[in-house]
Amino acid sequence: MSYKFTIVILQEDKFYVARCVELGVVSQGSTIEEAQANLKEAIELFLEDNPAADSYLSAKAPFITTLEVHHA
Repeated sequence: MSYKFTIVILQEDKFYVARCVELGVVSQGSTIEEAQANLKEAIELFLEDNPAADSYLSAKAPFITTLEVHHA
């Protein structure tokens, strides 16, 4: 089975931290590409260890937007 997940990558100090929005799985790497590759592996392991994950994965992509907040 094939899935498409939404990921967010943030730079923290010398590393990039990648997070899968739908699953909450997190990984890191020295580059964006390494963080993505490590997250892909972590997601694959998560799905292997959690066969029931299919039941709560939605076929629809999440709604992603921005929110502006003013702070004094």
